[in-house]
Parts: sequence; structure tokens; C-alpha cells
Amino acid sequence: MDGIREHRRATAWLQQARTAETRGSPPGITPPANRAVLAALGDPDSHDREAPSLYRFVVGVDQQARPLGAQELAELGDPMAELFFRRGIFPLTVQDLLAGLPEPATKANQSVYLIGEAGQIPLGSAPELPRAMRFAVARAATGRDVDLLVSTGANEDPATTFLQVAAWDPAAKVFNYYMRISPVWVWAGNSWSALAPGSRGHGCFDSHINGSVVMKELKAPWNNWQSQAATIRLAPDDPFRSDPLYRQVIGAENLELTVRALISRWTTARLAAVTQDGTVEHPEQLMRHLFTSTAVNLASTATQSSTITPSNGDLLLPPGFWLNSDALLSDLELPVMAALPPMVPAAHYVESLGTFDFALEEKSSGFSQPGDTFFAFVVPEPACEDNEVVRQMVKQGLITGKFAACAFMVDFTNPVFSPVREQLMAHVPTTPTAVAELQDHIARAIVDAAASLPPGSPEGRFAADWVLADDTWPKAFAQRIDDYLGHVGRRIQESAGFDDYVRLAESRRRDFKAMRLNEFELTLPTTNIPADAPRLRMNDDGTVAPTP
Repeated sequence: MDGIREHRRATAWLQQARTAETRGSPPGITPPANRAVLAALGDPDSHDREAPSLYRFVVGVDQQARPLGAQELAELGDPMAELFFRRGIFPLTVQDLLAGLPEPATKANQSVYLIGEAGQIPLGSAPELPRAMRFAVARAATGRDVDLLVSTGANEDPATTFLQVAAWDPAAKVFNYYMRISPVWVWAGNSWSALAPGSRGHGCFDSHINGSVVMKELKAPWNNWQSQAATIRLAPDDPFRSDPLYRQVIGAENLELTVRALISRWTTARLAAVTQDGTVEHPEQLMRHLFTSTAVNLASTATQSSTITPSNGDLLLPPGFWLNSDALLSDLELPVMAALPPMVPAAHYVESLGTFDFALEEKSSGFSQPGDTFFAFVVPEPACEDNEVVRQMVKQGLITGKFAACAFMVDFTNPVFSPVREQLMAHVPTTPTAVAELQDHIARAIVDAAASLPPGSPEGRFAADWVLADDTWPKAFAQRIDDYLGHVGRRIQESAGFDDYVRLAESRRRDFKAMRLNEFELTLPTTNIPADAPRLRMNDDGTVAPTP
């Protein structure tokens, strides 16, 4: 487990429970107390292990690990349960797992991907830096629809490195989450566990926060992944080159499509389940995708930072830094005319690297290198999983496009980590609400509250937009965005203006670093901006100011 702790902090799914023994138990978790639990959690000192079996341990819910009963095992309908566990087969390695599937691997049913946060750092410049890499394997057990997403260490001993699987259960319409802790396998919960109060945010659901699969660097250029934009560096004589899985590696641009489809699959199943009787039991669980950032993705420019010189042309910063372009422009199709994203002079970017002492650092290995991440200007942006829930709620008529747009526009210049927009959660019911009444209930509560609040309050802004006519709000919102982007486009041409945006980016990075999604030190750059600097927000006029 020490290796997992080093390389896979957040996604070493049972690590929270294992460290409870030595660091004090978090709420709801008691220290493991018997050999079965120690075996299930991979205690290196537990030699008297039982025969391999499938254990249940849902962090935050279960006090100790225990073998699944026959009935519980029979209720699991994913390929891992049907093809392995119910037959008494417990694959030790990813190679054993893939070889045990009924159909041989082909390009049609299996895709292999490679990721490593140190993968683009020149080999000779950092001999002390661990080059731990990970495979992601998307596999269809039968047919061509991906139902297994496997994550495992790539250039480590396959029998001892972590091995985790998200497996789709077509009957229950959930992902089941499994982790092999040699010699046992552990069922860590399913997609619904991510939403349940006891297990939400714990174990594997500190990263799979909404019950779906996760690919943080989802869009081009897929920072840290091997893709059409970059190749992870290996020494010419690296024995890893002969690894059969490595020889199958393809670009992350293909995994993006798979992950989007899997997120959509679970979201469709989830919405169907929570609305099937005409009542939403927990409206707040749906509306937090609209009013808060339950998760984020990481986006960057498409330009390698080391290639940027003051004489280069302008840089395109990630659109999701400026606003939720995926939701507002792509899904809701606001008729915005301004160019997005605004262009920043390369000279301003290069100057900022020195002004703010950008560096890549990994304290655990002592590695430090001046400069930015491999692709420049990595920042958090709205999560695909949040946007997908909103998109499907609109498509299915739970809310209208106007309602979604009014919510986004309350603080559209701060697409992630917006305490302003989050205030509207106070008006979302937390008791069962009829699907047909949900939107009107929330809108009425916000508008009623706005009557006694300043016009600039979140409620006031929503209420002012909500009364716009159905044939005018799209153009009104688009004009507001056009005006904002015009302000940004002018300010970004000035060095001081761009420096403000660098500070804003760092403020959002600090918010990301507070999330359990922040697994690896090399994912983001460090700067000389103090860790306790005030949180910043973007104003409608393109200026940056402390968050009130």
C-alpha cells in the first residue's frame, strides 16, 4: 500500500480506511480489528490470509471488510462478477484479467491508454524523478460497448501495483467499483454509493464523486496523457517498450470519447431512476450540478510551454477559464458573436513565468524545475459530469434551457468554484418534490427572496433574468457575454491585465488542490503567490477582485 499511497493518493480507494489504524479514524470508520479486514486492506504483516474471495468495504458505511454473501454476489451483474468472482476466479494482474475475458482482445473491443505526470519531463534532466505511469484499459467484455474501465500501474510489478476496475452492470444500470488488494478483491460500492450521505466523498468516491468514471484532463491536448498531441518519453532501451500492453497504447483522444459516453450512460440511468415515479426524492442532488462545482476537469492551451517565446503569436487560453462555454454556447446555443477564447500576447505569458516564479515541483522526490506544465496554462474548468446532468435535465424537461441559463448567468464569469451561484442552493427543496413542479418551486423561491434583497444579489440577478421574455433572453445573455469578452480582450493585451488573470488562475488552482481530485504534485505548477492569498473572482467588466 505504500507504493499506492505514493503514486495514487486519491484513487488508492481504500487508503483512507487503511490509514485509520495509525492516524485516528475519520467519522464513521473504526480501526480494522480482525485478520479478514487486515487481509482485505492489504496489511503487509498479515500472513495468515484466507482463500481469495470478494470482500465488501464501502468506506464511510462499513465498519470492517467482510466477504460478500452468495445472494449479494448474485445481485452483481457486471462482467467482473459474472465472468470471474461468481466462478471463484480472482485475477492477480491486469494481464490475468484481460486474458480471462471470453473474447480475445481486438482493436474493436479493447483500447489501451497511458498517462504519467512526469511523462513529458526530459529524461536526462531529472534522474531522481520517479517515472510511475499508469495504464487505462477500456474493454468490452462481449460485443463492442465498453463495460470495463481498468486502471493499473504500467511500469511496475503487475502483481503488486494497484489494480482497479469500474464495471458497468447493465441490469442495475450502475458502475460497480472493484479494487484488487492481493490476494483478495474488494467491492468498494456502486454509482449510487457516490450519492449516499455516508459514502459520498469517501474511498473511491472522493474522486468518482458523482458515481461515474473520471478523466480529469478530458480535452485536447490531454495534458499528461499519450495522445496525438504528445508522446510520453521513454529511454530507447527502456524494457517497458516490450510490454505487450504498451505496444497497444493509442491516443487519449479516443479515451475522451469513451469517457464522455460512459458519463452519459450513467447520467441517463440515474435521471430515469430518480424521476420514474414522477417525484424527485432528493432535488438537491440534481441541482447541485447546476449551482455548484461538484467536480472539475483540467484544461490547458494546445501549446507546449517550452516552445513559447516572446516573439510567438498570440496564445489561445482554455475557453472554460472564461465561462462555461460547453453549457452556454454548445448546449444552450446562446448566439454569442465575440471570439472565444480571447488571445493573449505570448510575451505576456513568457514574462509571467518569471514574475510569478512558475515551477514544477514534487516534494516527495525533491524534484524541481522552473517553468510551467508541459502544455501551458492548466486551469480547472466546469466538469463534463456536471454539464451532462444539466444537459439531460433540459433535454428531458426537468428544467428549461432558460432556467439553466439564468442560473449560469448569475455568475457566468466564474464558471467554477462560484460561492455566488452556490447561494442559490438555499432555495432548492431537500424533500421529495414532483418533477412537474421542481423548476417552478425553485424559481418562485428565488424570486420571492429577491424582493427583499439588493438587485446585485444572486437572487436579484436571477430574478431580473427570469422575467425576460422567452424570445429575448438568448440574445440578452449573448450580448452580456459579448460585452464581457470584449472587456477581457482589451485587458489581456496589457501585461498588468494578464497578470491579474494569472492570479485568478492560481486562485482556482488552489481551490482544485483542496479537492481529492488533486492526486499528484506535478499536475499543476507552483508559483510565488502565497497559499493564503485572498480568493479571487472575475467581474463582468473583465477586472479581477477578491471574493467577498
